[in-house]
Amino acid sequence: MTSLLGVDVGGTFTDFLLWQDGRLLLFKRPSTPADPSQGVVTGLDEMGARPRAVVHGSTIATNALIERKGAPTALVTTRGFADVLVIGRQTRPRLYDLEPSRPPPLVPDGWRLEAQERLDARGNVLQPLDPEEAEALVEQALSLGARSLAVCFLFSFLDPGHERLVAEAARRRGLFVSASHEVLPEHREYERTVATVVNAYVSPVMTTYLERLEAALRRRGVGRLSIMASSGGAMSPRAAGRLAVRTVLSGPAGGVVGALWAAAQSGIDQIVTLDMGGTSADVALCPGRLPERDETLVGDLPVRGSTVDVVSVGAGGGSIARLDEGGALRVGPESAGADPGPACYGRSLLPTVTDAHVVLGRILPDRFLGGRMALDADRSRQALASLAPAFGGDVVRAAEAVVRVANASMERALRVVSVERGHDPRRFTLVAFGGAGPLHACELAQALRIPRVLVPRYPGVLSALGMVVARPVKELRAAVMAAVPPQDGREWEEASRVLALRFRELEEQGRRELLEEGFVLDGLVVERVLDLRYAGQSYELAVAVQDVDPRHFLPRFHALHHERYAHADPSRTVEVVNLRLRLALPGADLSLPPLPEGSHDATPALVGRRPAWFGRRWDVPVYQREGLRAGNHIAGPALVVQMDATTAVPPGWGATVDRCGNLLLAPAGN
Repeated sequence: MTSLLGVDVGGTFTDFLLWQDGRLLLFKRPSTPADPSQGVVTGLDEMGARPRAVVHGSTIATNALIERKGAPTALVTTRGFADVLVIGRQTRPRLYDLEPSRPPPLVPDGWRLEAQERLDARGNVLQPLDPEEAEALVEQALSLGARSLAVCFLFSFLDPGHERLVAEAARRRGLFVSASHEVLPEHREYERTVATVVNAYVSPVMTTYLERLEAALRRRGVGRLSIMASSGGAMSPRAAGRLAVRTVLSGPAGGVVGALWAAAQSGIDQIVTLDMGGTSADVALCPGRLPERDETLVGDLPVRGSTVDVVSVGAGGGSIARLDEGGALRVGPESAGADPGPACYGRSLLPTVTDAHVVLGRILPDRFLGGRMALDADRSRQALASLAPAFGGDVVRAAEAVVRVANASMERALRVVSVERGHDPRRFTLVAFGGAGPLHACELAQALRIPRVLVPRYPGVLSALGMVVARPVKELRAAVMAAVPPQDGREWEEASRVLALRFRELEEQGRRELLEEGFVLDGLVVERVLDLRYAGQSYELAVAVQDVDPRHFLPRFHALHHERYAHADPSRTVEVVNLRLRLALPGADLSLPPLPEGSHDATPALVGRRPAWFGRRWDVPVYQREGLRAGNHIAGPALVVQMDATTAVPPGWGATVDRCGNLLLAPAGN
């Protein structure tokens, strides 16, 4: 019996998707920001679901970091490096700010402790660490009130002995410990220190949350809980608690995985994703695969580690609209969230993007969440009336302006991941999901000349679906810093030997950890990546490899370098900076039954007509998504409603239903 539940805890709604014995059950409910686990277990009870396994994505680590609500953390580092966190990269995010300010570091002055120890750049011990000093440093951290300890020594990725000495002493005293050789065993002191400190800061919060959630789920018969990682794979609660830094993009990663899966059902692999929820909009470009990057910015902190390459903007359904001091309309990044929520929820008079759609007639108040949550359209008009004086007193014009400003923010993000990175949007399909994405998709596609929009069968819970189909993944990495000359010779043989040995060590470690975490290794896939650069360069390119012989990976690096930078130099020495290993287990074998065949005419799914504004007032047909059949065609303007989202088909556009149940939208005549 297959029974697997995906849960995505967002800032406004918590989404549930249950896959059980070949059938899907969907559910959404408002999130509970004070205790997100409460929303999860309440949703389970309201659904009456008792799954055997749960895959969970959340913003717990992200929120703890952005809101500065992590554990009190001390840092132990090499003498002379206590201020690395403060010095940073010496970049100015606002170049023309005459009085720049920066938030205080996660570890305050006086809590950054220095140890009398030192390794050289080859990992040789120049000054050994006295065990008594290690104990004294732990005692000092405890006396300061630290609950968590970050340990990051110079060149410890080459020899972690000194870090282990401090870590063992701290664990004996009950401190949570984040050691850099466990979190990010790579060079670059600032980035490694940031990742280690962030992990120390948020992991105790994540561990407490997961322990509480796991206990509540166990009482409801759930046998396994997995956590969505930022890289697009799933990890155990134990690993997520120990390495919470790897979950900072948990929810958006699930959305991209789900979008790739949904598009693949329709035979489409070149996609741009638009995930518009209640708080933000996340976009990504997927050239036939999951896009990855090795660093993401969370707040003001660059966090290293494998993540899905997502660009986020503060443009969600709950984004608050306001007039600034100059009378210009602004939308977001502040959000009304789940509490008090948009004005139409009945607990505020904050004008939001959702309220704008209610005023424009594009969201039906009596069909929101399948009719389980009635919206107050009068409050939406009252909230938008506060902006109307800037638009001649016309509430509808104000609502249209709010939608246009939100679209402008998302359009900029879409241009960043496509045009600005050398991709032609006309070669891609825009996959729109999240509760609000299908309302904006066609206008955004038109702005970027994207020829087609795909709205998945279950757009409002697609992130939860992505968590269901995500593969359990274990990622490990190690620093190498090996030079590979351009000519074949003894150096090539040595490099190949060293790389094979290190990969073998990482694979043994990964297999052992997966077994300890309760996974069965049947169907395990091993993926190997080398971070390569030309000697003298500062940044690397990630090259997937199967064979560690330079004869195989050097040509691939030169070709990738030419593709990325329009030049390559095979006569130069190449440096192997890091190696990364990913052990992936099979995900859930999810397959949806094909939609029954229907005619071209979608009239059987028609549930009414209503006035709506698309540039002017239209009398638009409203179709129930569940009543549509494969082959049905809808001419815009029209609305397609379902429990988890509403899709807007603007004038001049048409929508066709394919056999997978996906809606394919395109301008009329395409």
